[in-house]
Amino acid sequence: MDTMTGVVGPAMTAALPPHVRLLLLTDGKRISRVLHVVAELGVADALADGPLTVAELAGRTDSHADALGRVLRVAAAFGVFVQRDDGRYALNDVAECLRSGVPGSQRDMVLYNGDEMLWRSYGQLLHTVRTGEPAFEAAYGHSFFEHLEQDPQAGALFDRAMTGMSRATARMLLDSHDFGQYGRIADIGGGRGLFLAEILARHTEVRGTLVDRPSVAAEAGKTFGEAGVTERAEVVPGDFFEELPRGADAYVLKAVLHDWDDDRAAAILGRVREALAGNPEGRLLICEFLVGPANEWDRGKLLDLDMLVRFGGRERSEDQWRALLARAGFALTGEPVPGRWAVLECRPVPMPDAS
Repeated sequence: MDTMTGVVGPAMTAALPPHVRLLLLTDGKRISRVLHVVAELGVADALADGPLTVAELAGRTDSHADALGRVLRVAAAFGVFVQRDDGRYALNDVAECLRSGVPGSQRDMVLYNGDEMLWRSYGQLLHTVRTGEPAFEAAYGHSFFEHLEQDPQAGALFDRAMTGMSRATARMLLDSHDFGQYGRIADIGGGRGLFLAEILARHTEVRGTLVDRPSVAAEAGKTFGEAGVTERAEVVPGDFFEELPRGADAYVLKAVLHDWDDDRAAAILGRVREALAGNPEGRLLICEFLVGPANEWDRGKLLDLDMLVRFGGRERSEDQWRALLARAGFALTGEPVPGRWAVLECRPVPMPDAS
């Protein structure tokens, strides 16, 4: 158990007998559903003003007291909430992340991770392993993004979860790379412009171009206005499989390429390479989770399964990135740290001989 948070982790499980450790690993579906329920009920928000009894929590969350108490007991056993000696439940540092509308909130991501569209598709993981086809399509009969369009509630949840993730990772990425060295940055597939707005707000001499589908990019103006960077930001509706605007000093692909297999990812990279033609000093900046070494825990290995199950994409290791980049006429500079989100700085190089 992690001494800082009380969450069960690899170091703690390694001390358990092998058969207990194995069975504990199968409990993920139970734990995920418990956290989904307490997030849906807003238990953390109900505890924001102080500890409460189970009966008080049940009254505030419109739930059955005995059933809620048993669910909370499991959550507390895994370090989410604390049951005090008097029986009342209280927030701890992990449960604080379940509150809504607070900095660092993970409530929407917990709701997404426990939603039917994820667990139902994971139920078809064996189909994916046997065929290589996305499990989501086997479960639903259509693609993941088609599902988001057909089910507005699912689409809204996914959007909130990804927005929260983007906010959380943006600061980490901005602290790890000097985006201020580029005069103009083009954020390709940048959605509502959250990341580009963060860059422009931090580096007041930089100008930015956002490129995304018209329906998404149309919302970026509000983002730039709220960040106070409208005069230095332009929005160009487009598709990263088509021709991209030229003239930027750096092209950013944040959480884009992991949605795609190597062939489609190479096609996107090829479009960036075309946009950088004649600019050997230009840079491609890939912001993704860099999968760590074998036999070591990192979240990228689970995220990789999400990509595989949802739409046949993948997270990549450094060696996999280097091979993919070379195929598209780029070379990775520096030595990024594996097992975490990273900014992969890439320079254009001569294209490989097609013969």
